Amino acid sequence: MPWNEVKPMDEKVKFIADYLRHDAPFKALCSQYGISRKTGYKWVERYEKTGIEGLSEQSRRPHHTGVTPYTIRQAIVELRSYKGDVLGAKKIQALLFSRFDSSQVPSQTTIYNILKGAGCIAARRKSRRTPKGISPLKSVQQANQLWSVDYKGQFRLKNGQWCYPLTVMDHASRYLLACEGLNSTKTAEAMPVFERLFREYGLPARIRSDNGVPFASTGVGGLSQLSIWWIKLGIIPERIEPGKPQQNGRHERMHRTLKRWVGQPGAADLSAQRVLLEEFKQHYNHERLHEGLSQKRPCDFYHPSSSSYPEKLPEIKYPAYFQHARVCQSGLIYWRSFRVYIGYLLHREWVGLELVGDGVWDIYFGPVRLGTIDERKAKGDKLDYLTLKVSPMSVK
Repeated sequence: MPWNEVKPMDEKVKFIADYLRHDAPFKALCSQYGISRKTGYKWVERYEKTGIEGLSEQSRRPHHTGVTPYTIRQAIVELRSYKGDVLGAKKIQALLFSRFDSSQVPSQTTIYNILKGAGCIAARRKSRRTPKGISPLKSVQQANQLWSVDYKGQFRLKNGQWCYPLTVMDHASRYLLACEGLNSTKTAEAMPVFERLFREYGLPARIRSDNGVPFASTGVGGLSQLSIWWIKLGIIPERIEPGKPQQNGRHERMHRTLKRWVGQPGAADLSAQRVLLEEFKQHYNHERLHEGLSQKRPCDFYHPSSSSYPEKLPEIKYPAYFQHARVCQSGLIYWRSFRVYIGYLLHREWVGLELVGDGVWDIYFGPVRLGTIDERKAKGDKLDYLTLKVSPMSVK
């Protein structure tokens, strides 16, 4: 915490005076002055070394400034590739200490900047995080309340072609609904698989996935073309937290069994690999006993959903007290006298707006809440642009 304003120097002097009187414990004294104990110890140390003068504000400039000598800069660039290895700033600095006087060796930050200036370090692409999914994830007890989906990585077949196994499993019964080798993770490859499953087994209430394509994107709400389709069918997409595969633990456990079954290398071609994956699905559902099912088979518990796949995609309906707006090709909605960017993936779709406060509106796509806008925070030359404040998705 910062020192109290007005006269910081006076505050420091009073702090030292109170410290020397020992009227209160050090922690309580720091709390009284609104500072951390670390800051308090720092000023006590300065006072004990140099007296009152040590409490004055000190320059934050480096003790040593100046241009790194050309010889050292050249050595830094040369050491970047050292005996077949690519070294970073920390290792390069250690080698410089063995070649030059320690007072001449620059900091690791300076070494990094020299390498970057010489083109030895490629600029990293800034990763964009997928917005958080619906939280918390719900537990289930019955078939078709939740399906889980994932790709079992990718592996190369004997003919050099890549295979991407898409797996879909009913969470409660552990029934493996799909285990298909695809050419890629593109939406165009995955959507026909789900359409076939919906026609054969009906619709689940939810589908749980990770944050990768084609299940999620970096757009508003993390929605993708696939998850938008699910929502329009009345299915709620769930996404696990990044780096926490245990939230989809049953699916991960099935993948371990699949990995042992398939083995490496892959089959001769994709057609042959699909036969092996179908054989695994039959074994997993109808032959393999599962400890989590009291040593019974998934087929003993699974039954199709009572919610059937519609021949025509239904229109999304909103409560009567909602206002509606249609997303245009550019991803904007023009609502009242305002513009709001929703995202191009939702173009031509209708969103609903619910008044939740004084000038504050929640925006929904179907039952899924995308974020909030505040009329009082309009921007732009005409004060007609509102920013959608995205938050973890929730369901109405």
